Amino acid sequence: MLSFQSLRAKLLWRLTIASAILIALFSTILYQLIKESLYQEIQAQLIKQAAFITSTATNHHIGDKIDSFYLKRTLDISVEVVQKPRFINEATFTEYRKGKRYYIALFYPYNFKEQSYLRVTKDITTIHQILSKLYKSIIVTNAFAFGFIILYAFFISSYLTTYVKRFTTKLSALNENMLTPIKVRDLPEEFQPLAKSINHLINRIQTFVKYQKELFIGIAHELKTPLAVMKLKNEVTLIKKRSPEEYIETIKLNIKTINEMNKMIENILKIGRQEGDQFEPPVRLDLIEYLKEKSKNYQLLAKSEGKEIITQFSPEHYISVIQPTLLDHILQNFVQNAIKFTEPQGKIILRSQPTSNGIKIEVLDEGPGINEEIDHFAPFKRHGNKGGVGLGLFLAKAAADAMGATISLKNRSDKRGAVATLIIPNELVCPLC
Repeated sequence: MLSFQSLRAKLLWRLTIASAILIALFSTILYQLIKESLYQEIQAQLIKQAAFITSTATNHHIGDKIDSFYLKRTLDISVEVVQKPRFINEATFTEYRKGKRYYIALFYPYNFKEQSYLRVTKDITTIHQILSKLYKSIIVTNAFAFGFIILYAFFISSYLTTYVKRFTTKLSALNENMLTPIKVRDLPEEFQPLAKSINHLINRIQTFVKYQKELFIGIAHELKTPLAVMKLKNEVTLIKKRSPEEYIETIKLNIKTINEMNKMIENILKIGRQEGDQFEPPVRLDLIEYLKEKSKNYQLLAKSEGKEIITQFSPEHYISVIQPTLLDHILQNFVQNAIKFTEPQGKIILRSQPTSNGIKIEVLDEGPGINEEIDHFAPFKRHGNKGGVGLGLFLAKAAADAMGATISLKNRSDKRGAVATLIIPNELVCPLC
């Protein structure tokens, strides 16, 4: 028994109702067309016969019956001259029943001076019986057709929901260790967008699991090392009596290590907040206007460190549906890194330009460049002797993946520093979030 909440049950019900209504309408229209055609043929014959009688029999007066063997036996009609009926000015048909017989009567102008009409009557009982049998046959046929419709709708609903069942079975069997994508090409065209969305979701889950594993391993390693160093320093200090200055120095080193660990924990908490930001409702905004507004704050930050940010935005406007918080995570990290590695009096370029399938945002610094053989987006990867815990680019990569965008980091073509690139496609993942 199918539940009313079942998609198949709803589809079966709607297909049955729609098909039944369609057949009922078609049958009604067909019956009316047949009936109308028969009646039009009879009426045309009666008018033709009345016109012939009017032209040949001209000496009859009101109350006379025009009886002849030809009229009764051959044409099966009766003709009578009557006074002009009220409210009739031209040939008019009426249908009536007398006992078990059905008749159609034509009132046709006969003598203009006497204001008389011919009343031509024809027995249409046989026609009525034929139409009645036809109507009953249509009813019986519709009853059989309705049963066939139910079977057909049951088959169609079963066929159409087969792919939904496959999706359900596929998804119910998924776990973090067996995330295999759905083969899109094997599906009907109508189901391919759904399969692509599911595959994209699977890819996001795989990326998330991968990052989480890397993050946990990195956290354990990064926290274990300073803790071991602190423990060793304290043990060495306690081996023998030290001067107050030595104890103070050890405590200062421990405090410095604790501060570094606190900073690391703060960045780890940012990851947790960013995962929540992935569920932020996307909004429609002008990316160029957004970049212009953000660049004002970035320019103030750079100026405070004796550096300059130059903006080059193209096109003039670019509308996108996006999650602003995730975008801000990425841009902020790019700009902060550029400011960090650019020497004083140096220039940083923040620019955008359209691509064939979206828009590209770049941040160019005047730093020492990068080692392109290293995965800078892995957690706890540090570059150079600058401070930090190595989670900034990791956060930026996670935010880009959540949006459906891509980021990259490479050296500038003029060898004067590095360039961080964010490519935002026209079709983002955001609307599906």
